[in-house]
Amino acid sequence: MTATYARRMALGAFGEQLAVQHLISQGMVLLDRNWRCNEGEIDIVARDGDVVVVCEVKTRTSARYGTAFEAITPVKAARLNRLGFAWLRAKGVRCAALRVDVIAVTRPWRGRTEVEHIQGFV
Repeated sequence: MTATYARRMALGAFGEQLAVQHLISQGMVLLDRNWRCNEGEIDIVARDGDVVVVCEVKTRTSARYGTAFEAITPVKAARLNRLGFAWLRAKGVRCAALRVDVIAVTRPWRGRTEVEHIQGFV
């Protein structure tokens, strides 16, 4: 493992933990983290009332190469939606609705870390 890769992994883990804390502070209940299947991975699955929320977390140090939200292409958004339904089937969970949210964590080298949350991104 290279030092660069290790830093990226640590940054991603930091962002995901901050996202979990944010969701819990919003009254959501954490159901699953880093769930994988053949089609991909869901960073966070939470419950917001009777809605199951699939949450993609993007962590950046700057917007130099585009914002975290710009990283969610229409193809990625559609995959997140499919993954959400796959998670529901795999876990045998029934819900009123499925929602895909995106949380962008920006941790600059200097200054405050920012957390932005868009509900219903897809």
